[in-house]
Amino acid sequence: YNFWIYTPDDYEPGGHPLPLIIFLHGKSLCGTDLNKVKRYGVLNAIERGKYIPAFVLAPQNPGGAWNPQKLYALLEWMKANYPIDSTRVYVLGMSLGGYGTMDFAGTYPDKIAAAMALCGGGNPKSYCGLNELPLWIVHGTADRAVPVSQSEKVISAMSRCGDSPRLRFTKLKGVDHGGLARAFYITETYDWLFHHRLDDPDRPVCQDYDITTERLHKAYKDIDRQANHLVVRNSPAPKENNSRLDEEDTPAPSSDSKYHTIRKGDTLGALAKRYGTTVNRICSLNGLKQTSVLRIGKKIRVK
Repeated sequence: YNFWIYTPDDYEPGGHPLPLIIFLHGKSLCGTDLNKVKRYGVLNAIERGKYIPAFVLAPQNPGGAWNPQKLYALLEWMKANYPIDSTRVYVLGMSLGGYGTMDFAGTYPDKIAAAMALCGGGNPKSYCGLNELPLWIVHGTADRAVPVSQSEKVISAMSRCGDSPRLRFTKLKGVDHGGLARAFYITETYDWLFHHRLDDPDRPVCQDYDITTERLHKAYKDIDRQANHLVVRNSPAPKENNSRLDEEDTPAPSSDSKYHTIRKGDTLGALAKRYGTTVNRICSLNGLKQTSVLRIGKKIRVK
């Protein structure tokens, strides 16, 4: 999978480990245009101004079901290239991404601290594994694209594996498929995820936060107006056969990477000259255009 990586403004290479959220999009965002992944969801919330104190990995599915093994390869790549807190890895997805969330979390419950599926279904092979981690399934009763019965089938299958003490299931009356996407923009979603750690004794599910129909109606008012930093990566994670990567755009971050915090008067040309690089290179590293406005205080990668 090609993918986006979001790094929060206070991220410093070699700094203290940060949580990781893996965002899995729905069918409408599948394809090869990586910009589609920002149309809704976690990255869109960030671009609107929401501050999320974690790395965000947002792969793009070219089509078909999400593959748990490919997602796991991406997770391992992130751990090898960024300071990830391995006890605080979360997966969050909707629709096709909801199916992918339950399949991935159920396949690797010992790697995921908590998972949230905004509608979806599951793979029979992963149902029993879903009982092993905190899982919150949220579904709208007016969803015609993915009927609420799909989530109920997963829950029934989980119960046949044994008790499901770590499961939360919320049915939102009158919420349709599109309306559920507002959950990506409210604080409760991320507070619930961040409440969990992989090393929590017995891994209990948090009951302290609620997602309600009324809360979703006010979702966009919850977004903070703060500057954020998106870095695009177009290289797939290492394949299991160890074949060479197709390095289409930017290299993986290394110890030689350099970052610059924008100050008054900075221009792309001046930064390129100062750091011995090119304007095109800086734009490629940060997903910028040559006409992009450089916001004071924003951190960008220059090498």
